[in-house]
Amino acid sequence: MPAGVLPAMSKDLGVSQSGAGQSVTLYAVGSIAAAIPLTAATAGWPRKRLLLLAVGGFAAANDAVTAVSGNYPLTMAARFMAGLVAGLLWALLAGYARSIVAPEQRGRAMAVAMSGSTVALSVGVPAGTLLAGAAGWRVAFGLMSVLALALVGWIAVSVPAVPGRDEHDRLPLRKVLRTPGVAAVLTVTTAFVLAHNILYTYIAALLEPLNLEGRTDTVLLVLGLASLVSIALTGALIDRHLRALTLTACVLVVVAALTLDAALLGPAAWLVYGAAAIWGLGFGGAATLLQTAVADATGTAADLAQSLLVTCWNLGIATAASAGGPTSG
Repeated sequence: MPAGVLPAMSKDLGVSQSGAGQSVTLYAVGSIAAAIPLTAATAGWPRKRLLLLAVGGFAAANDAVTAVSGNYPLTMAARFMAGLVAGLLWALLAGYARSIVAPEQRGRAMAVAMSGSTVALSVGVPAGTLLAGAAGWRVAFGLMSVLALALVGWIAVSVPAVPGRDEHDRLPLRKVLRTPGVAAVLTVTTAFVLAHNILYTYIAALLEPLNLEGRTDTVLLVLGLASLVSIALTGALIDRHLRALTLTACVLVVVAALTLDAALLGPAAWLVYGAAAIWGLGFGGAATLLQTAVADATGTAADLAQSLLVTCWNLGIATAASAGGPTSG
């Protein structure tokens, strides 16, 4: 959400766009701090109860407080707390989705579950940007809070219950890290997310030299729609072509970055939309691909492995938000 409303958010809070962009950094730092210890500490908890607590906590910390806060430090604190909850939430989701389907459907189940983030990217962020332009960025965050509370009710009624793991089924962290393939997936995750978020977090600022700052919602919509295509292809092919899809995703994001660079040097506004489409095709299925790769490698320790991946994912986000922002705005 901050990526789509960064100029308005920075103006209202009385800070630069880089300052407002630290709302992304602190969110990511919270996830880095919480993902591994909270996942390990709650491994034995019933999964549904934990999911309800996580989504409810996210609604309160990220959406409700951010929507009403007029104080920059309080807003940053709320984003940090939201990151703590989100770190646990992301580590929980992949294992939960895999646990309620047959083994041969685990890749597709994860693709379906993680398509939520792609739908948010393709519909939620552009819609939030549009709503923020019409009614203010606080209204957009407030609406997110309402939707999150509705989600809590839906989970309570519809999502199957899954027990926590017995103590004898839990692997120590050092053994998970030593599992063949895990270190490679974590390295790719950090690099991939860093590259994506250096561009994504500050997309509104990057569009200003092309006089497209008023079209941020449209550019994000193109990216999101292409991401939906990507997630659909990922869901159909992931169980048979995991490695090929992952390599293709990395190549597409590189091509998108080079195309965007060409657009800025031109300048050529039409290239921005082409770059956004290629970018979405590469990014849309990435979370599913990387989470499936680390889950396949670790088996019963999937939740703890996911917490490692979440930590690396948010390390990329935090580094990008800190290093990639404009110095003024």
